[in-house]
Amino acid sequence: MLSKKTKYGLKALTYIARTEDDAPVRVGEISESENIPQKFLESILLTLRKAGLLASKKGKHGGYYLRKNPSEILMTDVMRVLEGPIAMVPCVSLNFYEKCDDCPDEHQCSVHKLMVEVRDSTLSVFRNRTLADLSGI
Repeated sequence: MLSKKTKYGLKALTYIARTEDDAPVRVGEISESENIPQKFLESILLTLRKAGLLASKKGKHGGYYLRKNPSEILMTDVMRVLEGPIAMVPCVSLNFYEKCDDCPDEHQCSVHKLMVEVRDSTLSVFRNRTLADLSGI
């Protein structure tokens, strides 16, 4: 299941991407518009800023803004920042691989084979979608 952190992060990024004049967007505005608890949203936006997807400006006209064009922000990048590994089990992860403790030969494992297929299908969707696609812009 998608975590609330990821769901709220996607909603916030989409809201920011739809901002017409690319001006920084206040946390309170996003929180109110998208019905996201403000403290939780602040934590999510900070994570996205640290990952380089967002930048922020302080002051009266401050807030968060995208560091790249929405068409350049791939869902694979967003999902890995917010959700972690895309693969459902560590033995099929491309970026966070770990051998499973209970599996003597992963190449003979039926779960491994299925999860490779799931990972590849999921990656295909995320690699071919950008923030612009989600934002409808």
